[in-house]
Amino acid sequence: MSKEAIVVGAGLVGSLWAVFLARRGYQVKVFERRPDMRAVGYRGGKSINLAMSERGWKAVEKAGIREEIEKVAIPMPGRMIHNADGQLSFQAYGKEGEAIYSVSRGGLNMELLHIASGFPNVEFFFDYQCLGADLDAPKITFENTKTGQIETFESPLIFATDGAFSAVRYSLQKTDRFNYRQYYLDHGYKELTIPPTADGKHRMDPGALHIWPRGNFMLIALPNADGSFTCTLFLPFEGPVSYESIRNDADILAFFEKHFPDAVAFIPDLIHDFNHNPTSSLVTVNCKPWQWQGRILLLGDAAHAIVPFYGQGMNAGFEDCTILDGMLDEHGEDWARVIPAFAARRVQDGNAIAELAQRNFIEMRDLVADPMFLLRKKIAADLHAKFPGEFLPVYSMVTFSNTPYHIALREDDAQNQLFKDILNVPDVSENWNSPAVEAVFKNWLKQRNG
Repeated sequence: MSKEAIVVGAGLVGSLWAVFLARRGYQVKVFERRPDMRAVGYRGGKSINLAMSERGWKAVEKAGIREEIEKVAIPMPGRMIHNADGQLSFQAYGKEGEAIYSVSRGGLNMELLHIASGFPNVEFFFDYQCLGADLDAPKITFENTKTGQIETFESPLIFATDGAFSAVRYSLQKTDRFNYRQYYLDHGYKELTIPPTADGKHRMDPGALHIWPRGNFMLIALPNADGSFTCTLFLPFEGPVSYESIRNDADILAFFEKHFPDAVAFIPDLIHDFNHNPTSSLVTVNCKPWQWQGRILLLGDAAHAIVPFYGQGMNAGFEDCTILDGMLDEHGEDWARVIPAFAARRVQDGNAIAELAQRNFIEMRDLVADPMFLLRKKIAADLHAKFPGEFLPVYSMVTFSNTPYHIALREDDAQNQLFKDILNVPDVSENWNSPAVEAVFKNWLKQRNG
């Protein structure tokens, strides 16, 4: 097989995977329906800032580009909760020294494009809309959206990183026994911006992911390197408190002053941003198989689009690259063997992180201000400190380790039962680190170990 490959999609995963392929000596053609953002700038207004964690860092380190990515990342060791009464409370994500990192989607994408373009064997084609794949060739057809010209390209390997509504996946969906499901949350999201101060500083603590949890909806804010914060409002599309119920400028202001009063002063362009930035939907995609005849492979959102509430969408896509690259080392670049094996192995993890992300949405919007949830977090940290070899909180497992997602999901089920029992211990709020709590934990451990 000639060392040639086509990557459809020059987003985060596609650009990173092009780097991995280039380092292996492949001639890589990358096609992207959008213009080159390095020339036209990143078109914001429909973005959720990224939270880089262990899986993402492992991928960029293996690709040899960690130092470049670190330049645009801001550490966030915990959540800053903005309670309805105006009080602030900080919740650490993990142990001291552990943090997730805020990264601008546009900034990271541009950095990856610069890095990938630095390889002489990588060629980018922008303004190329994928029209579909001829699976038997395999070849793939694009429309040059600037000229209207239709062009077809052949390649022994095609990697689809063209997102949740992948054109390549749509071609696979027409094949026999291809399973596909997509479903939307009842909530949508809208981007808002907190600009820096006049002297370029952040208006809030940049060392945290800020959350305003309000039950059925929430506002979050992640820091950027230029002193700004990218805010995202998650709100139902319809209902008494919803996008539908906010009909004019006065409604916008009244809604924010009622639910997020401390944020209003930080968002000078609130009315403009709310009116002009789109209200976007949140989709989850499950599908199987991710590949076709060992020659075409779905990666990232094309295979497993998820909602953003565990901060794992990008990390999961980057981990696809790490695992696939490692399997090539194991099997000597035998693609006909590696691609089906990767797809069979990885699909359970794609499904698992989709479920975990749905669960974390409830945690972020409903539970982070709940006293029993905070008690559970405190007990979990205590158990991990006392029994580090036997207990690791699921959040740490997902965010600060490379434990397969399907194992983390299984652990989440088990730990939910553990804490149901622990929180039933008499006077547990006053005696959360008592021998009685330890006894429940040890009994749980004994039952799990048979």
